[in-house]
Amino acid sequence: MEAADKTVPLYERIKFLAIYSSNLDEFFRVRVASLRSIVGIDKKKINKRFSRKPKKLLDDVLEEVHRQQEEFGRIKKEVIIPELKENKIILYRDEPILEEHDRYVERYFKSKVLSYLQPVIMTNEKSRAPYLDNRALYFAIILKDRSSGEIDYAHLNIPTDHLPRFVELPKVNDYFFFIAIDDIIREKLGFLFPSYSIEGIYSIKLNRDADLNIEDEYSGDLVKKIRKQIEKRNLGVPSRFLYDQDMPDELLDFLVKKFKLSQDDLIPGGRYHNMYDLFDLENPLKPLLENEPLPTIRKKCLEETPSVFKAIDERDIMLHFPYQSYDYVLRFFNEAALDTQVEEIKVTFYRIAANSFISNALISAAQNGKSVTVFVEIKARFDEENNLRWAERMEKAGIKIIYSIPGLKVHAKVAVVCRRQGDGSLKRYGFFGTGNFNEKTATIYADEALLTCHAELTSELDRVFQYLYHQEEITPFQHLLVSQFNLTERFNKLIDREIAHVKNGGKGLIILKLNNLEDDIMIDRLYEASQAGVKIELIIRAICCLKPGIKGLSENITIRRIVDRYLEHSRVFYFYNNGDDELYQGSADWMKRNLYRRIEVVFPVYQPDLKSEVLKLIDVQLRDSVKSCFLDPTLNNARINNELPCVQAQVAFHKWLEEQEAE
Repeated sequence: MEAADKTVPLYERIKFLAIYSSNLDEFFRVRVASLRSIVGIDKKKINKRFSRKPKKLLDDVLEEVHRQQEEFGRIKKEVIIPELKENKIILYRDEPILEEHDRYVERYFKSKVLSYLQPVIMTNEKSRAPYLDNRALYFAIILKDRSSGEIDYAHLNIPTDHLPRFVELPKVNDYFFFIAIDDIIREKLGFLFPSYSIEGIYSIKLNRDADLNIEDEYSGDLVKKIRKQIEKRNLGVPSRFLYDQDMPDELLDFLVKKFKLSQDDLIPGGRYHNMYDLFDLENPLKPLLENEPLPTIRKKCLEETPSVFKAIDERDIMLHFPYQSYDYVLRFFNEAALDTQVEEIKVTFYRIAANSFISNALISAAQNGKSVTVFVEIKARFDEENNLRWAERMEKAGIKIIYSIPGLKVHAKVAVVCRRQGDGSLKRYGFFGTGNFNEKTATIYADEALLTCHAELTSELDRVFQYLYHQEEITPFQHLLVSQFNLTERFNKLIDREIAHVKNGGKGLIILKLNNLEDDIMIDRLYEASQAGVKIELIIRAICCLKPGIKGLSENITIRRIVDRYLEHSRVFYFYNNGDDELYQGSADWMKRNLYRRIEVVFPVYQPDLKSEVLKLIDVQLRDSVKSCFLDPTLNNARINNELPCVQAQVAFHKWLEEQEAE
């Protein structure tokens, strides 16, 4: 919807196309790969566990993907490319290049591209079947021998792992020109095959199963096991063979046999693949054709004090990213590393930046003699290698590293700093987040973090770390909601209380902001609450299995989602409680994996002004009429009625925060 919305700046729409392509790529590497493996299992055992037969589900998925890819291609061809041209930006596609560019392209091909190319004549009996790397781009080429007239098939890599996907060419008549490296190779392919005529060039790409198959009960050297699995990731079984739909059947049949593919692997596509590379398409008119940046809002209480800990002593602090700078988080850890009163730091890492300033601060803390413990989740999909690399660096610096717990992922985003006070007592400072300790994603993911020295909260947080360290029974939690302990039990009681208020003649209201809503048990509880008369407002960004607005089941439930410049990532849980409301935030979605197979921490927001901040965020999101859409009873997106007052939630919340900090 956003990519086709002409009210969105052009280069922002291009980013949405890139995001879709990236998401689809991961979907095939993980979800479709898993579904294909299920299809191959004993049908009698599997079919009982699915509402649809796995093979039928797979067919439906592939049909929907084909529909979406056609829409993707239409938007790119009929909307994006023409609008680029209107702005004097030409992205060469299948048209011949100008004479003014021919020599430049030839020089670029010979000086930059040629040395990375590895052509293979596949019809040569002595040649081995070339191995297709996961997600890499290739050409399948039809060649005709100039002397014998015989047809050969060739395979050629497209070296986007060494060179940029899009190359800027010299301006002509005030127009900017870009060309994909694919088309540079197409233009100059004759240099590689001088004794052949080029009869056809078709792009291909293979996705492989990228999930790491590590048994939950595995009790050996988990690090060693994961390293082995990472090495095998590029050797996974095929999950999608994407090919140019104009490819002749004879060549496609040849490739199927050569690469030992199944018919289910075959996905017809366009002339270009890996369109997530559109992220790297240069905007020569920047900052035009992009969103006007929202200036970072300073946090006055942190700016006006030399010590983060002193500021937290005075009041709890809520940070809203990326509206406010993530530098405050870095400052929290840097100050802890250098403060002579700090004795101990504990933190959980799920996904951290490749160049993690927080990890460096923790290394500094350890080198300054502080006790530092870091729980590193090395089963975080696609971040395993980066997490292992940082874990080893931190371990060498003297940091105590705790690795993954068998059968569980630790998804909580928390930290605790223990600081000796002047009277000799030990005081804890807690960090509770909804997003990862990742300064890179914090610039595009909308998340919250609570900094607090609330004694009960920080004491219970310390008990979470004790569990991670010892994995032994701990005292029940009274304030925090922690999966594996009291999370679902507490949520059920909160829902029961709203139902009871309605039955007693009061008002019942539940507001949830989640990334994903999938757990059937919690969905049934929301249906039950709706049937009892509780009003339920849901803001769900991604997966949603609850159907709203169905009479007798969910007529009191509305669902909306917001897609804008920032990815909505925070989780909020609000229960009206007949006016004595309770508000929680945390890392947990309502999915089976989060509720039952992970360690998640959900924290209460007690301080009234901070509760008001979060409720203001929820209020503007519930009133958004620009970037939100409703989910109808069939779970299709439906745009908000444009006659409503114009509210763009992210812009409105930024403005409100700015006003609050200016007071």
